[in-house]
Amino acid sequence: MLRTVDETTLATDAEHADATHVRHLRQVLLWPLCLMPVHGPRGEQDIHQRPWQLLRDLGEASPWREVVDEYTGERGQFHERHYNEFVTFLPYVQRFLYGEGRARHDAGDRGADSPMRVFRRRDIGAVRVVPRPGDTPVTLDIVHVDLYFFFDVDVVMLNVEVSVDDLSLARTQDLLYRFGRAYPAGWDAQGRALHCMASVEWLGVDGAVLARSDSQAREAFLAHVCEHRAPRIAEHWAFVLKPLVSDHSGQPGALRYRQIEYYRMPLMAYLAVDDPRALTRNDFVRLGLVTGTGPADSPGDAVLPYGEQHLADFEQRYCYDRFWSGVGAAPNTRYLCSGHSLVVIGDARSEFFACGDRGVLAQFRHQHFLLFLIAHFQKAALLMFSDRLVEALKGLEIDDPSSVRRFKRAIRRSFEGFLRFTHRYWFHEVSEQAQARALFHMCASHLGIDALYAEVKERIADMNDYLDADSLRRQANTVVRLTVVTIFGLIGTVTTGFLGMNLLAEADAPMTRKLWIFGATFVITTVLTVYTMSKSKRLSDFLDALSDERLSLWTKTKALAAVWRPGRD
Repeated sequence: MLRTVDETTLATDAEHADATHVRHLRQVLLWPLCLMPVHGPRGEQDIHQRPWQLLRDLGEASPWREVVDEYTGERGQFHERHYNEFVTFLPYVQRFLYGEGRARHDAGDRGADSPMRVFRRRDIGAVRVVPRPGDTPVTLDIVHVDLYFFFDVDVVMLNVEVSVDDLSLARTQDLLYRFGRAYPAGWDAQGRALHCMASVEWLGVDGAVLARSDSQAREAFLAHVCEHRAPRIAEHWAFVLKPLVSDHSGQPGALRYRQIEYYRMPLMAYLAVDDPRALTRNDFVRLGLVTGTGPADSPGDAVLPYGEQHLADFEQRYCYDRFWSGVGAAPNTRYLCSGHSLVVIGDARSEFFACGDRGVLAQFRHQHFLLFLIAHFQKAALLMFSDRLVEALKGLEIDDPSSVRRFKRAIRRSFEGFLRFTHRYWFHEVSEQAQARALFHMCASHLGIDALYAEVKERIADMNDYLDADSLRRQANTVVRLTVVTIFGLIGTVTTGFLGMNLLAEADAPMTRKLWIFGATFVITTVLTVYTMSKSKRLSDFLDALSDERLSLWTKTKALAAVWRPGRD
């Protein structure tokens, strides 16, 4: 029996959807934000090397609690997956991630010992999302919601990990594409938000709704940008971050943040599918570049998200295919890395791929997450330093001495902070294990971290060189003025002190007369010194002319007369 074209298309779509059913999905969002320095009582910016102290001091008023991790807790909390994670990284990366051992913790030097601090909120149990209007809601389990702080760097990173079982590939692509947007990109003619979830609801551990998205409130977003020249963070993401508040929100809060990167949050995804080989090139492109599903009427592999020429080198640039074979502990496993995203796809039937203790899932949640975090932390920190330079220049007013002093202090702080960042957090290699090293290099390369580091380093060095040159110029001017005063003061000194003679024999005069003469002499000398200082630049030009043997006497005389010529700079 022959099928019609429509029947054949429907059958192909159904077979493709069934073959690519996602048995288990993990999505990890990592949102870097710039922390704003807290303003002190005198209006100056107090730089806090340990911003998490403010969050800790809130106590029960904050839902965030500091995580005592497996490395600083009891032995029973430390498992083999944590050991595998630890030994993946090189020693200097281990010191950044884990500190240097219990002895230093006992000594109370936690600031120097633990450059990275983690806070977690446990009141959110799930998130219910509706990708498009009219879609069936999908409830995602919350694995954890964390905040990562870093010693001496004004960057905080929100980490949200969710999981769900048994999704179609199309629905999975939509979740990856739409979940994790700080605010809507725009609205269509019907007023529906574009490219983000139609609805997001954070659910408590008891199932109660804690917060809802407001992406459809177009006027609120438009008014905020019009007033503040800054985007408005969607309500559901603002709720997660509280008591941290957006710097442009007008809400009170000691810990304030600003967006530092694109509004799409970097993401990681783990997909366990029935048959990875059944995925088409179109599927891999859409997953690797996180472009969402294609047109509803495009079956199978019919439509790529971009032109074929643009995607000609997709496999070379974005795919890590060391395990893309039918052999090994986790056969047919493919990694896709675009910098913005890191996606791993494998066979759900493979025990090693699905193992959360020793397998690919454990590696994804531990080693791969940390190398992804390091790359994005480095980029966020560099963008933060660049932003600090811009803020310092914006506040500079050349005619205001106090503004100049603040500018100099800001540049010096940026230079010192950048040096500390370089020696504490900047490294090109994180591991000697081939897979971890390759994935980190792919991520860093797509993010352009090396070029960004060189650019920021050059800008800070230029600023610092300018300050050094300005200081040398000021010192040189001071030396010139002192030299002029000394030379002209030398005339009076030699004249009055010649052979120790006294023009006025007042040694036996009454004390009152001596004091009067002393005061008059002091005033005259002070006035002459101040006057000489005020004319020191012109007098210096005269001395230069006087010492030039090529100039005539008349020219030197004109140079002397120019000292008192009005209107001369």
